[in-house]
Amino acid sequence: MQVQSITLHKLQMDLKNPFKTSFGTVQNKEFFILEVKDHEGHIGYGETVAFTTPWYTEETTKTVEHMLIDFLIPLVKENPLHHPEEVHELFSSLRKNNMAKAALEMAIWDLYAKQQEISLREGIGGRKERIDVGISIGMQPTTKQLIERIKMAIKQGFKRVKLKIGPENDLKLLETVREHFPDLPLMADANSAYTLADIDHLKQLDSFNLMMIEQPLAHDDIVDHARLQEQLETPICLDESIHSFKDAKDAISLGSCAIINVKAGRVGGLTEAKKIHDYCLKEGIDLWCGGMLEAGIGRAHNIALASLEGFTLPGDIAGSQHYWDEDIIYPEVTVEDGQIAVPESKGIGYEIYEKILNKYKIASKTFSL
Repeated sequence: MQVQSITLHKLQMDLKNPFKTSFGTVQNKEFFILEVKDHEGHIGYGETVAFTTPWYTEETTKTVEHMLIDFLIPLVKENPLHHPEEVHELFSSLRKNNMAKAALEMAIWDLYAKQQEISLREGIGGRKERIDVGISIGMQPTTKQLIERIKMAIKQGFKRVKLKIGPENDLKLLETVREHFPDLPLMADANSAYTLADIDHLKQLDSFNLMMIEQPLAHDDIVDHARLQEQLETPICLDESIHSFKDAKDAISLGSCAIINVKAGRVGGLTEAKKIHDYCLKEGIDLWCGGMLEAGIGRAHNIALASLEGFTLPGDIAGSQHYWDEDIIYPEVTVEDGQIAVPESKGIGYEIYEKILNKYKIASKTFSL
């Protein structure tokens, strides 16, 4: 897999609507698109998912840029690769910085699939031709606006709805939503807004028949989540706590969760995500593919990941038009009857829309290898 050059394109794009959670609001997304090119002209694409502030993990757009330029790209330059699965081990000498690692690793996966003239789905072992998708709705200014957003999501055919909650609004919010939508497949994402002191409060969520409550406790915890899961009927889903296969294995062993949200960016790329998938499939742990407000390249990688058979629950992979006025790929990602067709063409299955990419590009830098 001789790599000739790696290019970093820095973009700034505005979301259609502000996305609000218990720890921040995102309106403008700053990120990098990576182009990994070989001597025959094949190009693999990856996308960084870190935000400009470290409220989801410790990584930011600036730290990702630093890691890519000063450490990760030089490692690829110095070490010949034969298969993208080697990248995870190559980067293992550097601690954490999973989002930086993932962007480059996933671009190399796309390059490999194009070199082999296969789809990325086929390259990673995916089997599904269509994937079920849900939608994540950020905190809304009013309950009325939230109800209208849910109605729109149902009309568009999404298979489930995820709501952001916190201690100040959870019970009243969920009660109102259930009054309007008693049978809606519904999950609640707490983004670490609670502690074990809230056990009695959290037990009240059992009455709302939720698919799951996602990451109710600390972002780096698996021990307290095990104690909480013993007290709840509602399944706990872990997100921020799972950065590696070891984290997933430990959480399952402790009984910390019944469901895991897999984000390739959070765990360092597709290779580690596949490893988590294989173990959870064997252990009977439900999986779904989370989102990080990605543009088209990141969204395409998520679609391929969700094609693996162990992803049993609808993921956060809405169509391009849900988040962006215009996307950097063509065709744009579209949802029909709550499903996305997994591309069968080479690599990620989407082309770069150069005109749109250049419209939002604020910087670009190429490194020859």
